[in-house]
Amino acid sequence: MSSFRVRPRFTQTVPLAPEEVEERLSHTIRERCRGCYLMRFPGYLTLRIPDDQQHFWSPQLTLSLDPEDDGGTRISGIYGPRTNVWSMFLYGYLIVGVLGTFTGIFGIAQWVVGAAAWGLIPFAIFLILAAGLYILAQFGQKLGARQTYTLHLAYESAIGETVAIH
Repeated sequence: MSSFRVRPRFTQTVPLAPEEVEERLSHTIRERCRGCYLMRFPGYLTLRIPDDQQHFWSPQLTLSLDPEDDGGTRISGIYGPRTNVWSMFLYGYLIVGVLGTFTGIFGIAQWVVGAAAWGLIPFAIFLILAAGLYILAQFGQKLGARQTYTLHLAYESAIGETVAIH
């Protein structure tokens, strides 16, 4: 279960109503994934690892259940860290991206007018920070791979089909 995406995902259409999908997942979680819990929201489900097994990089599976015209359900799943960890990375990318863009524009403007392009130095630092954030996210994903696999198996058991993650 290795992916270079920051948040691996899948999409699947099943011939079950959204309520039946929720019930199957709930039953499977109780039976096969001891301690895992399912949080329910209208149209969404979040499957999490038990609290006593969680660490900083523990994943969760967020499922979006969209009813289809034929009575089936389109399920979109996203594996990712808990909300607080995801927010930390999101804001990190946002800050590094905005500051990197501005320093890059400033450095290029300096270079174009023939001045010393010292603005490209912080731009390079922000590029390195962005790469570092990505590598850190990949590292965390690898540390949570076993738990991601557990969540994925619980999902596949509930649905009764295999699904590829991309």
